[in-house]
Formats: sequence, C-alpha cells, structure tokens
Amino acid sequence: MNLQATIPEKRQFSRIAFDAPATLKNGNNQWKSKLLDVSLKGALVSVPENWNSDNEGEYKLSIFLDTSDVEIVMNVSLVHTGENHLGFRCEHIDLDSVTYLKRLVELNLGDEEILDREISHMLTK
Repeated sequence: MNLQATIPEKRQFSRIAFDAPATLKNGNNQWKSKLLDVSLKGALVSVPENWNSDNEGEYKLSIFLDTSDVEIVMNVSLVHTGENHLGFRCEHIDLDSVTYLKRLVELNLGDEEILDREISHMLTK
C-alpha cells in the first residue's frame, strides 16, 4: 500500500533540496548547521551539534550560498523536530533575502507558473 497516495498534501510551498551551510541564532546562542531544503515559507536543517535550545521563541537563520557572498537571512520559528533535522517556518524575511530566495527557488523549480502561485499565496497570508 502506498501511504503517500492516501495522505493529502498540505504543503503550499515547493521544497527545494539544497545543500548549504547555515547558522541558527537565538539570543546569545549560535549553532552551525546544514541546510537540507528550503521553500519560500521555511527551511529544514540538520540538527546542529550541541543543540540544547528550549525550542521557544524565534531564531535567526542564515543560509550561505556557496561560490558567492550571498546570505539569505530569515527570522524563523521551530515547527517540528526529527531525529536528524529541525523544521522552521519563516516569520519574516528582508527584501534582499527574499529576492535571493525567490531566484534560488525559480532556478530549481523550472516552472514560473508554480513560483508565481506560491509568491501570490505567500503575500496573501
């Protein structure tokens, strides 16, 4: 039985698998991590070493794109955890970062219509 076919997809934003270094900050705490995937509305990262957060509050997630000095920065909140990953929802992103993120998603989706629909949905929420 294919469980994937019986569970309706609730995701409204396409995930883009992307390998990049990332940093999480919360107050005076900082953790180095690795981006696993990203969307216009969140990110999945590997659990950092020494992860000891109480899981409350907002974090600052910085994603560093290789071969450039581009940094995507977003304020995120932790929405789920797994054995090897942490899932974050984007609460705020600045204009420069959303421009870089939009371009990253656009290059990896390959379908401008899907991207336009996702941006429209993001702006109405």
